[in-house]
Parts: sequence; structure tokens; C-alpha cells
Amino acid sequence: MLEKFPDPFLAEISTQPAAIRRAAAGLHRQLPALRRVPAVRNGRNLVFTGMGGSYDACYAPVTALASAGVTALMVDSAELLYFRRATLAGRTLLVVVSQSGESAEVVRLVSELDSGAERPLVVSVTNGVGNPLARLANVALDSRAGQEQGPSTMTFGAALVVLAALADVLAGHSAEDAIQRIDHEAQRAADSTERVLGAVEERAGTLRSWLGDRSVLTLLARGAGRAASEMGALTLKEAARFPAESMQAAQFRHGPLELAGKEAAVVVIAIEPVTRELDTRLAGELVGSGAAVLLITCDGDQVEGAQTIALGEVDRGLAAAPAIVPIQLLAWRLAVDRGYRPGTYTRASKITTRE
Repeated sequence: MLEKFPDPFLAEISTQPAAIRRAAAGLHRQLPALRRVPAVRNGRNLVFTGMGGSYDACYAPVTALASAGVTALMVDSAELLYFRRATLAGRTLLVVVSQSGESAEVVRLVSELDSGAERPLVVSVTNGVGNPLARLANVALDSRAGQEQGPSTMTFGAALVVLAALADVLAGHSAEDAIQRIDHEAQRAADSTERVLGAVEERAGTLRSWLGDRSVLTLLARGAGRAASEMGALTLKEAARFPAESMQAAQFRHGPLELAGKEAAVVVIAIEPVTRELDTRLAGELVGSGAAVLLITCDGDQVEGAQTIALGEVDRGLAAAPAIVPIQLLAWRLAVDRGYRPGTYTRASKITTRE
């Protein structure tokens, strides 16, 4: 199947539905591990951490937990390592997300945790469990994303599936109920991802035409949608070397709104029901300023003058998986047009093993 694509990056973008379904199927094999989570939690404070796209994925479970009345902090591993490690003292459950399980800051952070009674307990989410982080964890969960060469695509969607199940368990649901629910919701997320992909090269061309020669690209979202906007901006920089900024949609009004105009392109990811009207209203204002607007919603709400992509009904903890697909396709086409080999690195690397 992969041979029909012009390069590995587009192939990995296109095989995300299979990765999402694989992650969901893998949950059933991890029932014993998920059953151990409540005992490991045992009233401990929750902190989610990671680097890069793995950190971005944490927006989804942290938002879901907050909606369920469960407080969970989200701090990147480098900040925890050097400036906030003292906050982990006492009763803390540290959820560490890393696609490789080998990222420098993540491995060092967990390796250097105190070994005494005050040491935080660790739940890891990685692609496979034969890695340093998984070996150091008290509970190791496997996203089963499969081999990936380029910027995070399959690993991002698969991690969202595992994190959604973990969030359900941390919110008080049984492991069995969490697996059953997320397995069902993941199938819908995979179906949505397939619909958004469509004819991938044609869709990518349409998105490239939408951007045109604009030099300012901003991605806006709220809540769990920030997993898609943050990861999307990272993918554009990593895959296409194109400067893009992600912002919380409300923060955009506090000054950056001055960027709006004919030179700006803005992606509005409006997948949170409670703020949908606010986000679509902002999209309309941006269209009125002359900006090119791409509106990504679950229900297909239309804003005159904006290009709209509808995801369909998708669980909010998983909606970032299909929502990021248009941004990935834009990154792929930009890389091609700018003369880069999509999905390859010139200065960075797939696994960041030095600080």
C-alpha cells in the first residue's frame, strides 16, 4: 500500500486511520496495565509531561480530566527537569508521553527522580515498550503506532487513543469501561480521519491554493483542540520549514488580532462545543479583515468566505486526530513546493537525544 505514495511522509499521513484503529485494538491487550492505574494513582496529584508533539497530545486528556472535575497539570519535561522538579515531591503521579521513549529530557527527568518514598510514580505512553522510558515506568502503556520515519503523524493519533483511555480511568471509570468506550470512539475518529484525507494529493493542492503566498500563518484553538493546533504548527515548521504559530483562540484577541488582514492565513480549529460560537464568530471577523480562513469543525458550521472542513461527530478527546490532517497535508505540499524532501530532516532528528 505504501508504494502508491510519492514519499514516506505522505504515506504516514495517509495511514493514520489504521494507526488509530491499531491503538484501539491494543487497549484490550493492555487491560492489566490499565487496571493497575487506580492503585498507582491512589489520590496522587496528576502531572502530564512530554516534549514536542508528545507534549502537545497532552492537551486532550488534561482538558477531558478538568471537565470531569479532576485537576491535572501539564508541564513540559525540560521545565520540570530544571525549574519545577520540586513540585513533584510528595504524592504525584507523573504521566510521561514520548513517541520514542528516548527523548533526552524525558529520560533524564525520570532517571533522576528521587528513589525514596517521595518519588513520583510514573505512567509512560510510548510507541512500543522496548525503550528506556517504558523500562523506568511503574505502568508502561503502548500506543502501537508502528514504525514511523517522518514528523509525528501516526504516533500522534495513536497516543491520543491511549491517553483518552487513561484519562477515563483517572476520572474514575473502570479499565473495562474505558477500553470499551474508547475503542468505539476511536473507530469514529478513524472514520473521520479517512473522510478528511479524501484524495490526499488533491486535498493538499486545495489547501496550498488556500494559503497562496501569504507569509503569516496562525493556528487557533481552545481546550482539547489545542492538541491539533500546537502539533499542527510544529508539523509546518518541522516538515515544511514554514513559520507558523499556534495560539489559544481567546488570547489571539489580546493583541495578535492586529495580524489580521490580507497577508494573514488563519486556521480556526473549532471542535469544542462550548466555545463553537465564539470560534466561528472570530472566523467571520477574520474573513472580514481580508485574511484567508480555514475553519475546522465537527458539525460543519459554515462561515461565509471561509474554507470549511467538517469532521463529523468525534469524541473531543480524539477529535484532534482528524482535525490535524488538513494541516499535515498542507505541510506536505509546502515541503514539495519549497524543494524539500518531505518528512526528512536537515538539522533536527526524529528522536531528540541531546538537550
